[in-house]
Amino acid sequence: MLSLVACGDDSGDDSGGSAIESVDIKATAGKAPEVTWDGKLDPSKVETEVLVEGDGDETASGDNVLTHIWMGNGFTQAEAYNSYQGTAPQILNLSDDLGKGLQAGLEGQKIGSVVAVAAPAKDAFGEQGNPQLGIGNGDSVLFVLELVDTVATEPQGEEKTPAKWTPEVLEEDGKVTGFDFAGTPKPNGKLWVTKLIKGDGPVVKKSQTIYVNYLGQVYNGKAPFDESYSAGMPASFPIGVGQVVPGWDQALVGQTVGSRVVVAVPPALGYGKKGQPDAGIKGTDTLFFVVDILAAA
Repeated sequence: MLSLVACGDDSGDDSGGSAIESVDIKATAGKAPEVTWDGKLDPSKVETEVLVEGDGDETASGDNVLTHIWMGNGFTQAEAYNSYQGTAPQILNLSDDLGKGLQAGLEGQKIGSVVAVAAPAKDAFGEQGNPQLGIGNGDSVLFVLELVDTVATEPQGEEKTPAKWTPEVLEEDGKVTGFDFAGTPKPNGKLWVTKLIKGDGPVVKKSQTIYVNYLGQVYNGKAPFDESYSAGMPASFPIGVGQVVPGWDQALVGQTVGSRVVVAVPPALGYGKKGQPDAGIKGTDTLFFVVDILAAA
């Protein structure tokens, strides 16, 4: 556990002092920080300080970074957001769209690090601040950011020969677009699982949140009923705890990060006898999914 001792190199005031020195932060990876304020935090520009230095690779522009975020209003000292309270880390893309505050705290830092950022509201959220989080346009913001991991844009690992029942996975410009069911045997009511790529990352555990790209299509369907590949950012789901269809819970716990998995989910482990009429899924439909497991936390 470390307390913040700012060096003042990023100071925004003429005397050489740093606004971030007015805050004491005890930071431990995996836990929400303990923040003690000493009056209002009033930075004139973005200031950063590494509280815990990780031992992973340095991040770079364009990376997707799995990040825990604690945020406080520097004027009211109120906690504005805390992802450690029952929510999973967020995926943040290191681009100019992220805002100067978050970008400064994440880009060029090592994975595993915890970084404090002090910024005027306009540098964190733009000229309007973020009223939804209780951050006015004249306020300041303190971020404490934990860089949990980078998130790959595609599966990574060893290519595997899939089971004979596996339909062809169709791709266009490197993105999955659907299934070709020609020659695929009729489903038999059982859960089928096979790997196209065996990931080289850690094993997915029950109750983790997984970060995935996926596509779902009913057996012999002409088009997908749902997919995430076109969104440009992975979707996230708690796994093994009943927050997704039972077939996903059974098939994906125990897989490794980096894997591409094809799963055939029978009605009993999908949406049941009622199906999902809004998605065009009948109670007798078997659901085929391709799932790229990109991260787990």
